[in-house]
Amino acid sequence: MLQNNIKDTDRLRLPVNLTPPGQTDGGGITEIINLGIGLLRRQYLVILVTAALVIAISLLYLRLASPTYTAQVQILLANPRAQFVQQQSLLAEPPFDLNQIETQIQLVRSKATAAAVIDQLKLTNDPDLNASGPSLHSLWQRIRSWARAGSTQDAPSGRHVEPSDAIVDVFLSRLSASRVGYSNVIEISFNSSSAARAAEIVNAIANTYVTDQLNAKFDANRRATSWLQDRLRDLGDQALAAQRAVDVYKSQNNIVSLDGRLIDEHQITEINNRLALARAQTSEATAKLSRYETLLASFDPKKPSSMLDLDAIGSDGLNSAIITALRQQYLELTRREAELTARVGRDHLAVVNVRNRAREFRVSIFDEVRRLAEVSRSEFELAKQRQEEIEKQLAKAVAQSRSVNSAELTIKDLESRAKGLRSLYETFLQRYMSSAQQETFPISETRVLFPASPPSSKSKPKTRLVLALGIVGGLALGIGLALLRDLMDRVFRTSSQVESVLELPCLSMVPFLPSRKSQKPAVRLQKTEDDVQQRIVSPPTAIHRTVVGMPLSRYTEAIRSIKLAIDHNPEKISSQVIGITSALPNEGKTTIAASLAQLIGHAGKSAIIVDCDLRNPSLSSIFAPKAACGILEVANGSRSLADAIWRDPTTNLAFLPAVRRGPLLHTSEILCADAISKLFDRLRAQYDYIIVDLPPLTPLVDVRATSSLIDCYILVVEWGRTKIDVVQHALHTAPNIQDSLIGVVLSKTDTKAMARYDGHRSYYYHDSHYIRYGLSGS
Repeated sequence: MLQNNIKDTDRLRLPVNLTPPGQTDGGGITEIINLGIGLLRRQYLVILVTAALVIAISLLYLRLASPTYTAQVQILLANPRAQFVQQQSLLAEPPFDLNQIETQIQLVRSKATAAAVIDQLKLTNDPDLNASGPSLHSLWQRIRSWARAGSTQDAPSGRHVEPSDAIVDVFLSRLSASRVGYSNVIEISFNSSSAARAAEIVNAIANTYVTDQLNAKFDANRRATSWLQDRLRDLGDQALAAQRAVDVYKSQNNIVSLDGRLIDEHQITEINNRLALARAQTSEATAKLSRYETLLASFDPKKPSSMLDLDAIGSDGLNSAIITALRQQYLELTRREAELTARVGRDHLAVVNVRNRAREFRVSIFDEVRRLAEVSRSEFELAKQRQEEIEKQLAKAVAQSRSVNSAELTIKDLESRAKGLRSLYETFLQRYMSSAQQETFPISETRVLFPASPPSSKSKPKTRLVLALGIVGGLALGIGLALLRDLMDRVFRTSSQVESVLELPCLSMVPFLPSRKSQKPAVRLQKTEDDVQQRIVSPPTAIHRTVVGMPLSRYTEAIRSIKLAIDHNPEKISSQVIGITSALPNEGKTTIAASLAQLIGHAGKSAIIVDCDLRNPSLSSIFAPKAACGILEVANGSRSLADAIWRDPTTNLAFLPAVRRGPLLHTSEILCADAISKLFDRLRAQYDYIIVDLPPLTPLVDVRATSSLIDCYILVVEWGRTKIDVVQHALHTAPNIQDSLIGVVLSKTDTKAMARYDGHRSYYYHDSHYIRYGLSGS
């Protein structure tokens, strides 16, 4: 098959323009469409199989998954009370904000609510909660319950039974509660395999929550009423005692009326004020002295753990500069003692010294506190003396007044106290009566807007959604796998790949020829001694005989394109010696070399094919398996060239074999020796074309040593098998060979699959174009 029938010979070496015919600069969309079509052509089976598997899994899921029904009910929060109820309420009613609503949602989803509903509806043996259904969720819950049961086998018998906790967890996993928009409405949902059961449970949850809120209000009001009752009883007793004290005092002093001259109110008030101040000072001094005495009594200087509580003596100890300084030094020594104890131990000498110094500071603090106590004692004695003097003055002033005036003051004080207690008693009595009446008015801040009814359709699984996701997901996964396979397919499949990656023209795409038995052999099947003496090549296989036996085949036409490229090579003045090589073994280079040589010989030109694969002379094993001498013997002069050449009587093709008699260690040195160079000079003089079968580039370095012998090289690459990176590496390691390459030949090409990989030229590979000119498909 001729791939590049190019009249302009300059394009054989320059990078080829890869833009498909008819595509302009704005054809990016067309390129993407062509790539997509090509991907579908190549990987349609992967896409279809993957999509079918995903859809089958979706159908299997729909078949096995048990249906789930979701019932919903809405609860209104902050239901306003009647105005008269709000006025009589003992408890504050804060407005419902976001935090309050979230709190109510958590109460709905609490374990207490779940346990109450489970007990109310007897859901302990419900199959949904016991994870006995076929759904995946039920299976997971069953595994979790098994794991919990296994982890708590050794738990004490007095603890809560784990299966009940597992049932509550399953119940809560099916329960959901959320706020409806920005409103004060909570929507409660519950999932069950039965529609009626779902509605029954969600209504029970709502009723349980509302009842719980009402009970909480009752309990709070009951506690407040109980406290009011106790406080009211105490206030009544105090008010009664105060009134009795007034009556008793009047009876004792025989007071009937308060007429008469009053004492000097200004004097009595002044003395009373002074006396109150003096008593306050005495009381303060007494309390301070008592604190000092208590503090000193509780402190033992000999005990290291005993320390003065300086906060207990008030501001005197905190404002004392001496105590503050001693305390800071003591705390510093305590810190050092702790650090040294952690590092060297409690009984270390340094720790003992620090501890002794801390004890000294503690004793100093004690002495200073004791001094302050003595000062406080002096202040107490002075305050007490001053109080006694003022009391004497007051007694003297009171003694000078009438007894009636003194009794009037006492009676006023007693009556004022009795009146205040009576007023407070009446206030508490009014609140108590309001609270008692409110308990008889049952109303909650929450209410159910509308009870849930059994849902008419299942909520999970949604058939249309699952199927849609299965179809879309299957196609997406199939396309992804197809794209991944396409990206991982780093081999040569089109001439455009060769020309863009290697920057070399693709001379030909040689079709793959399957091995087949020959029907009409070109030479005798049995090789006689006569044939060996006349050096006639062995009968070639069907593949090597294709160019002669099938001259109108696509294979032969592809070989002709190689011959045409050799004849129109612009880089070399002479293309007489052509080296055929490949990057890896078994890529078809020997077959291409033999077919090219037979084509040239069959066309009437004098041609010889030379086997220079000295380490693995596969061509010699095909054409001359019994050759006694070859290129090595001719080069070293032990045999003549005429004695070593074998001929094909059908094509008049000459063949110079390579006889391998043992391991050759320095084949690269042999190929670049002067003897081989002189041999090729003789071949140039006798033949029009010299086809050289060379070893591959990657395993050996022999090809690099033939640059002085070969006019041009042809690189054979196996279609769909040889990695791009391998060919690039092979050419990179042999730059002298790359400079002499006239092009690349893709061998073993699957022409039927080419239309899927080369979308721009898909019609090029149709057999109808070749049949029109009498060419066969093989």
